[in-house]
Amino acid sequence: MEYALEIEGTPETVPGGTGILLLHPSTGETDRIDTDFLKTDTDSFLVVSTRTTAREVTQKLEYYDVDESRAVILDTLSIERGYSRRSSDDVHYVAAPDDVDGIVRQVERFLEENDGKVRLSFDSVTELAYYAGEDAALETVERLVGLLEEHDAVGLFHLSEEVHDADVVDQFRGLFAGIVDLDEDGTVTAEF
Repeated sequence: MEYALEIEGTPETVPGGTGILLLHPSTGETDRIDTDFLKTDTDSFLVVSTRTTAREVTQKLEYYDVDESRAVILDTLSIERGYSRRSSDDVHYVAAPDDVDGIVRQVERFLEENDGKVRLSFDSVTELAYYAGEDAALETVERLVGLLEEHDAVGLFHLSEEVHDADVVDQFRGLFAGIVDLDEDGTVTAEF
């Protein structure tokens, strides 16, 4: 299965199973790239958020006019922060951002339950590494990229270059078929 991409500088399509790493300096411009990724050629998508709550993800989707009826959100923050939460068909929770097995289980369940063109946005790997450690984050991302391949889905994973040592960034880069590099000035370059 081929998936269309609407990200500047990227191929028009990528095959199912493709993991894309979004390298960025800050989170400012990432929302535009992320939402362009999610609203193109998609039957359903999962946003795994280690950076914001489900409510904030919903607000972002509304702001960028993404079809929320196709969205499922995995909130990793609300339980740990003690916020009120209501599970529903399209919002799920894990206990904390470092619950890597819980995150992988939820992603796997989503991929098993949804057919057609399915996308995953992981925002952000940097926050996952902050909570769970870089080794656990690398292993988790590797597991998730494997699930994308197994289920013919595509995924976009956010990583802030400024926070990690160059060798760690290189390790993450090695897990992905595509790299989208967002510069401070908003310039986008891509390698596939």
